[in-house]
Amino acid sequence: MKKAKNLNELMDLVHEAVYEVDELRACLEHDDEEASIYTPFMDDLDKMLRELHESMASGNYGGVGKGDDLAFMPLFKKHERNIPFRELLRTINATHREGYEA
Repeated sequence: MKKAKNLNELMDLVHEAVYEVDELRACLEHDDEEASIYTPFMDDLDKMLRELHESMASGNYGGVGKGDDLAFMPLFKKHERNIPFRELLRTINATHREGYEA
């Protein structure tokens, strides 16, 4: 997956990640066994993604290309193999860390 080319594309990617969390949550409403795999990270990841999107929408986002990881990355690294949309999260973080796609 290619990095975002600008802030609008990055916001779209973050919005897509929020949507993926919502979809995952909806799928798990009736499957307690599967839910136990995702509950250790889902609420925190959801909160962090929504806060990131809000910071971008409100103009408070610190910007890209500064070399630091986003706040969700420690949680992501701990649960990466259980996150179905991990490539999307990697792309969001890579754009944040390295800058927009040229």
